Amino acid sequence: MTIVRVEPGGGTRGPDAETATATATETATEETAEAPGALPEALTGFVGYLLRRVSAQFAACSDGPEGGSRDFLVLDALTGGDWASQLDLAERLGINRTLMVGVVDRLEGRGQVLRTRNPDNRRQYVLSLTDEGRSAVEAGRRAVAERDARLTAALTPEQASRLDTLLARLLPPGTQDLVRGTGHLVAQAHHRLRRLGDEKLAGTGLRVRHYGPLSLLATSGPCPQQRLAQELAVSGPAASQLVDELVAGGMVHRGRDPHDRRRHALELTELGHTQLKRVAEAVGLLAAETAELLGPGGEDDLRALLGRLLEPAHPEAAEATARLD
Repeated sequence: MTIVRVEPGGGTRGPDAETATATATETATEETAEAPGALPEALTGFVGYLLRRVSAQFAACSDGPEGGSRDFLVLDALTGGDWASQLDLAERLGINRTLMVGVVDRLEGRGQVLRTRNPDNRRQYVLSLTDEGRSAVEAGRRAVAERDARLTAALTPEQASRLDTLLARLLPPGTQDLVRGTGHLVAQAHHRLRRLGDEKLAGTGLRVRHYGPLSLLATSGPCPQQRLAQELAVSGPAASQLVDELVAGGMVHRGRDPHDRRRHALELTELGHTQLKRVAEAVGLLAAETAELLGPGGEDDLRALLGRLLEPAHPEAAEATARLD
C-alpha cells in the first residue's frame, strides 16, 4: 500500500494551471517541430539538443492513448514503495502537479487506483493499486518493451542497454529506479536537462532553446525566416514561434532581405548579441554539468547512440556524432 498526500488547492485553477497549459503547449510544439534535413553542425555536439530531437522523434511514433505514458509511469511507480506526497511523486516523475491530479483522477476512474482517507491524517489519502491496476502495469510493461524494441531497432541489444544506463544517469538519483523503458528515459532526461538549462537563465527572458536561432543568425547574418527554419531543421510554424519570441524580446529585428526586397530578413539586434553571450554561457555550463553526470566516456557514447537513432530522418547524424565502436 502506498500513501500519497493530495495537497489542498491541487485543482486546475490558479498559476499552476497556467504552467500546466504552457507545458502542454510547449511539449506539443516540440513534438511537431522537427523536420528532416541536415542538423545544424554547431548544435550536434550538445547532448541536450540531440535528446530533444530524439524525444520528439519518439513522440511522433507514439501509438498509445493520450496521457498513456504518464498513466503508466504513475502506476509503475506505485508498485515500488511508499510516497508521503503526491507532489513529490509528480516532481520525481517530471509531471506538472496539475497534470498529476488529472492522472490520479483518471486512474481512479478506471478502477486502477483506490484512493481512501488516511485515518491518521484526514488531509491525506491512501493511494493503492487495485487488481485492475496491477494488471495494467503488467500489460504496460509488455507494451513498453515492444515499443522500445521498435524505437531502438537501429541499435544492438548491447548498445540499447548502454543507452538506458547513460540516460538514467541524467535523472535525479531518486528517479533513476522509477522510470522504465528507453522511450520514457529519453523523455525524462530531455525534460530534466531542459529544466537545468532554463534555471541557469532565470530572470533573463531567455530559454536554452533560443541558443540555436540566435547563434545561427549571428553567423549567417540577415536571412529569411524560411532559411532559418531549414538550417535549424524545424518546421515553419516552429521557426515562426521562436522568431516571434525573439522579436518580442527585442533580440531580433525583421527587416528587408537585401537580395529580395519582397521578403523579410531576420537580423540580430545589439541586445540580441548581448543575450546570445548569456545563453551561450548557460549552454556551456549545462554541457559541462551533463558531461559530469554521464561520467568518463559517457558523453561521447551517448552522442553516438543518439546520432544512430536520428539517422533515418537525418542521414548525416550518425557520422556527425560517431564516437562508439
